[in-house]
Amino acid sequence: MDEIQKRLQETAETCIKTYEEWRTRKTDTKAQESLHSAIHELRKVASRLEIELAVRERQDVTSKPIPIPSHRSSTKDSQPDSDDDQQDFHGPSSQGGHRDGQRDGQGGPRRRRPPPRSAEHNANS
Repeated sequence: MDEIQKRLQETAETCIKTYEEWRTRKTDTKAQESLHSAIHELRKVASRLEIELAVRERQDVTSKPIPIPSHRSSTKDSQPDSDDDQQDFHGPSSQGGHRDGQRDGQGGPRRRRPPPRSAEHNANS
């Protein structure tokens, strides 16, 4: 029996026993604390099990090659893939795209409008 299965069985049995004790003595704070402790231990084992599952899934995923997305595997207008990549990441597209937050015809990034002033502020000016 592996370590996680052994811990899972032991903590589950302990949790059931402490639950039964607490059920008969619901007002006893010591029984309640024991139950909280048993639940906490059970959560720790469950967390360890989740970590183990995630590690196994990651190993399975990394052993498989990553497929090329369909939008990348087909060429657009018979252009080589390398030019397509350069166009997407290093400059504006031929359809008038923007680069670095700049708009066509303007030298800098777009600025936000200041918030509207309240009626009280305008009356005092």
